[in-house]
Amino acid sequence: MDASSAFQDSLPVSSDALLAQLDDWGIPYVLHTHVPLRTVEDSKAVEDQFLVPGENALRTKNLYLRDKKKRNYLVTLQQDREIDLKALGAELGIGNLSFGSADRLLENLGIRPGAVSPLAMFHGVEKSVIFFMDAAAQEADVIYMHPLVNDRTVAMKRADVMAFFEKTGVEVNWV
Repeated sequence: MDASSAFQDSLPVSSDALLAQLDDWGIPYVLHTHVPLRTVEDSKAVEDQFLVPGENALRTKNLYLRDKKKRNYLVTLQQDREIDLKALGAELGIGNLSFGSADRLLENLGIRPGAVSPLAMFHGVEKSVIFFMDAAAQEADVIYMHPLVNDRTVAMKRADVMAFFEKTGVEVNWV
């Protein structure tokens, strides 16, 4: 199965259910549909369809990581940031990090590779996933991310993303 909305009903929480929950909470978003995106390069190829010129936007890349103690992390960064896992682990005070498997990703964040997103903390908070977010998000007007599937992107104002984290009990660690 891939990470597109065609298979969302096989996830613990579907993209449709997440969006309905945002609606119920009164948390606004703008939904964009597009071809499935698996990489930052894929995203850059289609982002002109929905980015607003002059908007201070954070376009994200997301890493599902584990440490030697088997703790799980979701790290959300500005999409063009260079990543050195050894340096990142040292900066976060965690030590050596490695990518988590697709099976663990589904178990702990309720998503498949290619759809990793801060919105997956909807499920991850229950699984004790530790969340880190790029400090650049504190300056962004809008944050773009997948709503649990990779053929949709939501644009949310920073305050609305923070409201989502508050509603779901997610502690944001800034990096």
